[in-house]
Amino acid sequence: MWEYSNKVKEHYKNPKNVGSIENADAIGEAGALACGDKLKIYLKIDNGIITDAKFQTFGCGSAVASSSILTEMIIGKTVEEARKITNKDIADELDGLPPEKMHCSVMGHEALEDALKNYFGEEKEENKKENAEKIICNCFGVSEAEIIKAIKDGAKTLDDIKEINYAGGGCARCVPNIKMLLDRYSKKDTQLNPVQFILKINKVLETNVAGELGKDSGGIELVNVDNKDVYVKLTGTCSSCKNAALTLKNFVEAQLREHVDEQINVIEVK
Repeated sequence: MWEYSNKVKEHYKNPKNVGSIENADAIGEAGALACGDKLKIYLKIDNGIITDAKFQTFGCGSAVASSSILTEMIIGKTVEEARKITNKDIADELDGLPPEKMHCSVMGHEALEDALKNYFGEEKEENKKENAEKIICNCFGVSEAEIIKAIKDGAKTLDDIKEINYAGGGCARCVPNIKMLLDRYSKKDTQLNPVQFILKINKVLETNVAGELGKDSGGIELVNVDNKDVYVKLTGTCSSCKNAALTLKNFVEAQLREHVDEQINVIEVK
């Protein structure tokens, strides 16, 4: 049985600012009915200050409470101040949420973010910032890079990850992705000897790389392996391709790092 603070109970039983705003200056949405939770937030903004905020939500008590407290938090604030509010701020304002319900505060934050992007006429987040950190656990704002670091530092199980950075400890929607990262980046108990290491490199080059290069009449040969430095020679059309360096770095090296060793460095031999 989950424990809820008095604030959560109060905002669920007596939610504030329920409804819509006619001719709202900004409208934001988050969640999906298919997932069981959906939120729509309306903002009235005058000279950069949020003068009114209302919400409509379909979801559990925590979703209602998170939406209600959020409207109270942002009324009277400037849009720039509102932009700094995080899902943790929403949960803290409610005196905490059960880990399994943290996604409700995330939904509130995402709806507010969507409304402000709407207000400023900004592009949707999914179409921007190709180099931005990929967030895996939205409940606790944990990125893929942070999870991978935890794994490399010794985390071997989902419980280890939760202990280190809480990822996976909320709504659990991110658990499949965390398990995939654990499988991909966990250190294996057995180390390859030098011969096995070279054989595995050669197998990846033949299986994963050569076929793709061959589609454009290109090819690749393994020349030498010196510790983590892998010397290769591009053949066919690849040998004269002006994008050879990019092919080696973005494709060949990436394949070897994923399937053999993440510290491999590919060097071209002419």
